[in-house]
Amino acid sequence: MPIPNLISLTRSITKIAHVASREIAIIEDEAVIRDNYSDYLQRQGYRVAGYASRQAALGAFETRLPDLVILDIGLSDDIDGGFELCRELRARSATLPIIFLTARDSDFDTVAGLRLGADDYLTKEISLPHLAARIAALFRRQEAMTQAQPKPALFTCGALLLDTDQLIVQWMEKPITLTVTEFWMVHALARRPGHVRSRNHLMEEARIYVDEASVSSHIKRIRRKFQEIDPDFDHIESVYGAGYRWRH
Repeated sequence: MPIPNLISLTRSITKIAHVASREIAIIEDEAVIRDNYSDYLQRQGYRVAGYASRQAALGAFETRLPDLVILDIGLSDDIDGGFELCRELRARSATLPIIFLTARDSDFDTVAGLRLGADDYLTKEISLPHLAARIAALFRRQEAMTQAQPKPALFTCGALLLDTDQLIVQWMEKPITLTVTEFWMVHALARRPGHVRSRNHLMEEARIYVDEASVSSHIKRIRRKFQEIDPDFDHIESVYGAGYRWRH
């Protein structure tokens, strides 16, 4: 076998093995839908565990969290069980990728899901290949964050301190818990204070692919977290029709 083909084969095997090491948890009360998602993602090479309720999922997560969670909002009689589960998972891990996959498509539910810390919010109209692409994008983001960075890990801008190795954020020497998506949005804004960053640019920095309204929801949640530490915080400025910028 020619060397280039051998290298290509080795890379393919490594990629398949890497995907197979990823465990995805699906929390969905309708068995047919849950099995459909599970079967498809297993064919993509992932390990998949399905749960019908919030309680079943939390019981399984006592020992170890999965690598990514997909969850519905309504779980049988637990009307907002997915929201509560998201809140509990985010309390355990600021970096666990969480995707809402639900039939509820109102702006209220979308904003609520993102405010609770979800990295993505999708409706069940999405195709299976599109879902797989969004999952792969979140995993690529995680991989990029673990790679060696040529720039210093510690970054400061006034009272803001960011540690890009450990994803630690401090404002006025007080810690702030941000999700991975929120961390990289703050990083994108603060590393060039005064410069406007479009919503598309913020999506690229955070390696997410959502609509503009979802980006706005992330920014509102970030502001609220800073304001819990500093009620006078006003360093993230909206620029009408353009995006956002970090004020000096």
